[in-house]
Amino acid sequence: MDELRNKTLILTGASRGIGRALALELAEAGVNLVLNARDEALLNEVASDCKNLGTRGIAVSGSAAEGATASKLVNAARDLGHFYGFIQVAGVLHPGPFLWELSEAHFREIFAANVMASYQMIRFAVPELLKRGDGLAVFFGSGAAEKSLPGMAAYCAAKAAEEHLVRQLAAEAPQITTFIYRPGVVETRMQQQGRTSEGGASQEVRRSFWGFKERGELLSPEEAAKALVTILKSNPRRFQGGMATWRDGVGLV
Repeated sequence: MDELRNKTLILTGASRGIGRALALELAEAGVNLVLNARDEALLNEVASDCKNLGTRGIAVSGSAAEGATASKLVNAARDLGHFYGFIQVAGVLHPGPFLWELSEAHFREIFAANVMASYQMIRFAVPELLKRGDGLAVFFGSGAAEKSLPGMAAYCAAKAAEEHLVRQLAAEAPQITTFIYRPGVVETRMQQQGRTSEGGASQEVRRSFWGFKERGELLSPEEAAKALVTILKSNPRRFQGGMATWRDGVGLV
């Protein structure tokens, strides 16, 4: 990844799952990182692991959906030097309840992690990237954006909104390489939540999520992360304004 080596990226959702695996993969490639998640203890562990791999990086805990946190992330990245962009991994699911059963708090949390965090990263990072005339903005999408899945209404709607924000950004700031990355069906905490979900639609949700596991369809976080890094090594500009999947990273050099 010579084109990104020694450059700085912001990575949200970095404390666990694909975000953690991606942080380590990027660190091994020589990328300096500003890591973000709400769990400060876990985030600090990831930051320490990245430093052990020889990269420069810091942890900034808090919700990226809050402007103050997003501003801190961009300031920290600018201070590290060679700020080149961000990867928005953060997301929340809360599967199981029918839409009318879902609490307002959970509805807001889903949209905060998936939509507001994306907006805040765009709001604070893009002006800095436009100053340099290029950069990278990657957002984690989902096939749920195109579906109506009982027990996952807010998540499906949030992912649809997030993916549309990506297309808007690509149209409004074409200098920045902007695309959606769909990592596939990955064994993460979200999968575990789906297999143990509660609520009016939980039976259908559990059946679906257990099916992924029983059929052996789940990727590891490391596989999903490695595929994205491979894409970033191999002309990511070809996905401008569109979508890449983990399959696009398989077999590339």
